[in-house]
Amino acid sequence: MQKVSFFRSIHVKLVLIYILLILIALQIIGLYFVRELEQTLKTNFSTSIVDRMNLIEFSVREEMKRERTEDDLTLEENLRVVLSSFTSEDINEIRVIDSKYRILATSVFDHQTMVGQRSVDELVRKSITSESAFKNIYLDPNLRKRVLARAQPITDGKEVIGALYVESNIEKVYKQIDEINQILAVGAAVSLSITLVIGIFIARTITRPISDMREQAQAMAEGNFSRKVNVYGDDEIGQLAIAFNHLTNQLQESQSTTESERRKLSSVLANMTDGVIATDRKGRVSLINDSALKMLRMTRELVLNRPITSVLGLEDYTFEELSQMNESIPLDFSTEERPYILRVTFSVTQRETGFVNGLIAVMHDNTEQEKIDMERREFVSNVSHELRTPLTTMRSYLDALADGAWQDPDIAPNFLNVTQNETERMIRLVNDLLKLSRMDSHEYELNVELVEFNRFFGAIIDRFEFSKSQNVEFERRFSEEQLFVEIDTDKMTQVLDNIISNALKYSPDGGMVRFALWTENDEMKVSISDEGMGIPQENVDRIFDRFYRADRARSRAMGGTGLGLAIAKEMVVAHGGRIRAESEEGKGTTIILTLPYEESDVEDGEWDE
Repeated sequence: MQKVSFFRSIHVKLVLIYILLILIALQIIGLYFVRELEQTLKTNFSTSIVDRMNLIEFSVREEMKRERTEDDLTLEENLRVVLSSFTSEDINEIRVIDSKYRILATSVFDHQTMVGQRSVDELVRKSITSESAFKNIYLDPNLRKRVLARAQPITDGKEVIGALYVESNIEKVYKQIDEINQILAVGAAVSLSITLVIGIFIARTITRPISDMREQAQAMAEGNFSRKVNVYGDDEIGQLAIAFNHLTNQLQESQSTTESERRKLSSVLANMTDGVIATDRKGRVSLINDSALKMLRMTRELVLNRPITSVLGLEDYTFEELSQMNESIPLDFSTEERPYILRVTFSVTQRETGFVNGLIAVMHDNTEQEKIDMERREFVSNVSHELRTPLTTMRSYLDALADGAWQDPDIAPNFLNVTQNETERMIRLVNDLLKLSRMDSHEYELNVELVEFNRFFGAIIDRFEFSKSQNVEFERRFSEEQLFVEIDTDKMTQVLDNIISNALKYSPDGGMVRFALWTENDEMKVSISDEGMGIPQENVDRIFDRFYRADRARSRAMGGTGLGLAIAKEMVVAHGGRIRAESEEGKGTTIILTLPYEESDVEDGEWDE
């Protein structure tokens, strides 16, 4: 691993960033502090000068207003005495000027020659003219020091009688500022030195764990997972070190379990339901699981190293054609005794360069699916047949009517009646098919409610008994116990209507239909028996198939679609129940359905005979 140069190391970068941040902070604080301090010192100095000038102005104004006698001192002499009492180290010179810009007095002895002369100072002229105070800071060319000059008017009421001019030494204020700047500079240097030491220490605490992790990563690249990174704290870097150690453990476990995973893969292939065959790049079988051997009914020794086209019986295909196959291929191994169809799907295994490395063939038993497809085709054929028969009849009668039979009063009503009956039969067929379609796709909901089934079942039987047109007797054998069940009354009514209708259709004149209701093993059972022609024993289980009829000619004559019992079975199953048939040819058929029920508080009683 390449070594990082000193100036590019994160250690140096952290120290430099730390120092720059502290330096910037000190500069910002220092500039703000010095500026505010300078402004404060200047303001305080100016304020003190203004206060003293106000005192001097009061004394000077009184002297200028006072009337003098011959024995009194002159105005100039009195003003010189007043000004001498206000001299100090801060004030360099005080001058009194009258309203005509004539200098009346000065506090500096060497400047006495100026008394009586006109003042040429601009601040004095502006002060007298505008009746306001003015100030200015300038550099004295002789003393090489900064001087604060200030002039303010001397007023008597609203009349300006003169001006007071003061020059003060403000240089000491700047000296104080320079001394404070030196103190700040020394403090900043000391702070940076301390910061440098602390920054090096802090950077070391950060970079040391990183260096350890770098060395650990290099060791892991060489396959050494025993080394661990030292954890120096509980901060983010410490958590990173813990995570790095956890990563090391995970990689070590992954490496140790790789071989185990390979064995697991072999075990999965051996226990897969689907058959799996792998080939090399030449199409020879290199791997096959037990399921594939069982499906092909071959031994491993017979299959390995053989071309896959030969093993699967696909001699009409080449290996290249199989590698480009996008759809599955059926393999028909059916015999006369039973069907046996496999379906195989091919996928290509490739290297990283895209070069074909072999084929993977996945086989599954498709016999049941083919059986379902066959039943579906038979279903479509039955539907087509059931629709074609009434349509053919209707077309024949309509053609006859179109050819003039509608004018025959004896024939036309009969033809129209047949056409109407066939139309209604097709409508019933379509409605039944829609019901079955919804049930197959579960596009329906059961609106269940708790129903006392004795009364519910009895009401349905009463309706049929009241409206029956043939000579058939009804017999009821109900349990006296109140049987409560949760059912969708509309759908259960359809179930019972279909069963009772079939019983009436196949019952002979003078026959009997028996209804029974009882409980057994926490289940409620309902049976409906007729005395019709019955069903051959080998066909009993088929009566719930779609379009199955025991007597096709008679069923069509009665308008049946062959879907009633199929619908009844779907609805009973949807309620969590079961339905079955018992029949003996020539003696009748019994339909028995079972439903879960809720126990009531009424004790069990005997059946009504």
